[in-house]
Amino acid sequence: MTTEARPNVDIGEIVRTEVERTIQRAVRGIDVVLNRDEPAVGQTPKDIIYTRGTMQLYHYRPMAEEVYRVPVVLVMSLVSKAYILDLTPGLSFVEYLLRNGFDVFMIDWGVPRPEDSKLKLEDYTLDLIPSCIDKIQEETGEQDVSFIGYCMGGLLALIYAGVHERTPMANLVTIATPVNYEGMGLFRQWSDPRWFDVDRIVDALGNIPPEMMYRSFELLRPADRLAAYVKLWDNLWNDDYVKHYRLFNKWTSEQIPFPGECFRQTTKELMWENKLIKGELELGGQRVDLKRVTCPLLNAMAQHDHIAPYESTHELSSLVGSEDKEDVVMKGGHVSLVAGMNAVLRLWPKVNDWLSVRSI
Repeated sequence: MTTEARPNVDIGEIVRTEVERTIQRAVRGIDVVLNRDEPAVGQTPKDIIYTRGTMQLYHYRPMAEEVYRVPVVLVMSLVSKAYILDLTPGLSFVEYLLRNGFDVFMIDWGVPRPEDSKLKLEDYTLDLIPSCIDKIQEETGEQDVSFIGYCMGGLLALIYAGVHERTPMANLVTIATPVNYEGMGLFRQWSDPRWFDVDRIVDALGNIPPEMMYRSFELLRPADRLAAYVKLWDNLWNDDYVKHYRLFNKWTSEQIPFPGECFRQTTKELMWENKLIKGELELGGQRVDLKRVTCPLLNAMAQHDHIAPYESTHELSSLVGSEDKEDVVMKGGHVSLVAGMNAVLRLWPKVNDWLSVRSI
């Protein structure tokens, strides 16, 4: 009978390591629970060049010696804070674009006030976005502008181009942007008009509370929070892991109110009637015709997106009139597609390579 030789194991070293990690878990766990030394976000230097109500148009200060001719405007979603694209140095999409020679602007819608509950899609696509583009053209002296829209920001950019006969949109990058609301999974089931009284909700609340939006996202994957806590506990000794956890947890928990009338409108006309993909959506008496989008298009989707599933996003490129268009499906989820190391290694280089040759 033979026995296999076992490698020498220093039990004392293993115990010391685990004791040190347990101490670090206790210290950092208290910091996380009490939210001490909250990580700073949105630190890339910028100037506010235009404001209307809560909306702010940022112009980020250049970081490269040579800058592409065509400026880029980032169009944000209405339900989340804009710093997801400028999370922290080294994990900032804005910073990445600047270092690669792009002239970067951002439309940050801000946090809606009670009086903003009347805002509708028309206000964003027929008024606010066009006024921002005018300011960008004035600031740069260029007529062409490239658009990058994340989630509902991509939808707003699409509608803006589809409702105007002519726009200065030179290029369009849509990221996790739903267009077919039959593919919205649980969101569509929960908002079924048989049991979801959107009129009563909006009439009673005005703006939709952020807690309601946050819980609806969370319920799409109810076990995720518990799994995240378990993984956090296992990695509380790791400074980098804790920092990244706190950054993303800060963003996901800082949802903002959804303007009430826009929520009513998107629920009825997009979620219930799916008017955008049917070509039946009208704003301000004009039909939204996505065939008017003729500029180059890059449509980026996440393989494991539970908020804007592939079934809701993959038909986007077939709706537009562009000849130069490309679909990319990348590993990751709704947030990791645009932020974090997954984005640094996958989406950001793709956007840079695609957009750079079209921005000269």
